Amino acid sequence: MSNSRAADAPARAPRSKPGSARRLHLPQKMRNVELFLLIVACGINASAVVLVQLGALGHIDTTLVVLGAGLSGLVLCLHIVLRFVARDADPFILPIATLLNGIGIAMIYRIDIANGDAGWNSAAVRQTVWSGLAIACAITVMLVIRNHRVLFRYTYVSGFVAVVLLLLPLVPGLGREVSGARVWIGIGSFATFQPGEIAKIALAIFFAGYLVRNRDSLSMVGRRVLWMKFPRLRDLGPILVLWALSMSVIIFQRDLGTALLYFGLFLVMLYIATGRLSWVLLGMTLFIGGAIIASQTLDYVHGRFQNWLDALNPDVYNADGGSYQLVQGLFGLAKGGLLGTGLGQGRPEITPVPQSDYIIASLGEELGLAGLFAILALYLLFVARGIRIGFAGHDDFGKLLGVGLSFVVALQCFIVIGGVTRVIPLTGLTTPFLAAGGSSLVANWIIVALLLRLSDTIRNQPRLVVC
Repeated sequence: MSNSRAADAPARAPRSKPGSARRLHLPQKMRNVELFLLIVACGINASAVVLVQLGALGHIDTTLVVLGAGLSGLVLCLHIVLRFVARDADPFILPIATLLNGIGIAMIYRIDIANGDAGWNSAAVRQTVWSGLAIACAITVMLVIRNHRVLFRYTYVSGFVAVVLLLLPLVPGLGREVSGARVWIGIGSFATFQPGEIAKIALAIFFAGYLVRNRDSLSMVGRRVLWMKFPRLRDLGPILVLWALSMSVIIFQRDLGTALLYFGLFLVMLYIATGRLSWVLLGMTLFIGGAIIASQTLDYVHGRFQNWLDALNPDVYNADGGSYQLVQGLFGLAKGGLLGTGLGQGRPEITPVPQSDYIIASLGEELGLAGLFAILALYLLFVARGIRIGFAGHDDFGKLLGVGLSFVVALQCFIVIGGVTRVIPLTGLTTPFLAAGGSSLVANWIIVALLLRLSDTIRNQPRLVVC
């Protein structure tokens, strides 16, 4: 019967697998969307530089415009590389990073003009050169790392590298102290570099690999107290080690923001891996307790808290290392109002260090609240795409790595912007992609490359279909 039915059945043309046509056309469409957004981002960046020149100088200078064109060409080279080695990569991450980077260069250039230093040795030119180097590093990462699972093999190597990078600023003759924090290294007269920026990437890789290997013991075993299950004492080792490392950064390197960044990254990845809120509560209790003790025993931390809590006190405002910078930044934000003074029309140079620590206040003065909301929306979209990439993966390592890298950017933005707006005590971290700083740019563009690689390999992973 079955044979006769098979014989009588009409001949059918072979059918392609469902969704195969879509998979053939989707990558090309995604890259075309990315190209269009890149052209728009580069156009906005060029317009920002021109508006700065017209507002502050009254004429157009081609120096930075030419450098910006070269930087746009390098970004397009990264786009071309993606067409060959990561055709399924997310189309929004690269344009967002390009736009933020360009806006930062325009504002740094504006501050250079205000300080009378807009030549070839200006901070804006150095930032453009560092941006080119950072994009070149991103291209290298895309070409070398063809699958994110390769990083899982180097879990403990990444942890060792992170510890070495964190200890480098403490090496005599190599470490440099800048603005009271010893988080920089330098060799002779060469430019200083902040190894902690690269360490955060190595820590994210280490945390992801470690938690995948030890997730069961961290999530399933413990003692239940009321509605929450707390871990055993023997399982508290990792969080205690990270807490001790964070406290040592506060004590020896005098950097409260970096300590909060590392510890917060570990807590979030631990929560994603185990799903246990008790870990987060324990970690927050440890860090807040340590910060309070440090504020009472360390002059550096005590000064930060005093500037935050009593910024408008004349004694605090006029003190050496007092709240002058914080208050001037708040005045600049207030002057910007809703729509800002316009690029090149404000006075951001009045605030100390406006091109790095306080670039958000500088942008808020000239772009206003509307401009700041647009910048925050770009960060929100960047982080949302990164978290979406992480949760779309089918392997636990990729999920933790994607969420961890995205959270690094999110937490860093919160720490910096929260400090500038007096939501939390001010720290010395840089605003991702915007603030002046070569090491920060290199690290953040490497994060861009890793997220692009994750988004490509995750989309090409085989799916298990349950019939």
